[in-house]
Amino acid sequence: MNNTHLHLVVNHLPIIFPVAGIILLLIGIFTKTEVSKRNSYFIFILGALASIAAMATGEGAEHGVENLPGVTDSLIETHEEAAELFAGLSYVLGGISTVALFASFKNYAFFKFMSFIVGVLALATLFFAQKAGTTGGEIRHTEIRSKTASQNSGGNALETEDNHDDD
Repeated sequence: MNNTHLHLVVNHLPIIFPVAGIILLLIGIFTKTEVSKRNSYFIFILGALASIAAMATGEGAEHGVENLPGVTDSLIETHEEAAELFAGLSYVLGGISTVALFASFKNYAFFKFMSFIVGVLALATLFFAQKAGTTGGEIRHTEIRSKTASQNSGGNALETEDNHDDD
């Protein structure tokens, strides 16, 4: 397994964990079960750890694809910037989830609000996860590139209109 393959394996986890965590957190909020909330905090912590792995393998993946046809420095740079922002938010989400988990076990007064704080931060993190995932996919998947990105990368512009005649 080379560095590019390893990055492709681990880079989906930091996106999947927040999705699962938000679902479980919402279940915990609506059913008022601390176990569900605590499990969601744990999932967000795992997401932060997975972000570390994705960031650690990114540089090796860059070296593996930078000379491939259709891959440009601008595509890689755009993804790298989006991934750094997403990873930073993921680390913050993991840290705040650690505090929320600890506060939940200790029954601190502020723990009742932590699920809402974590939930809002998780949604914001997921927004940037989508940006990082899309820009990463655009590096090798020309079919998802915007028209401008396709033209800048030397590929053919994607058609934006359906040219088929209706019979």
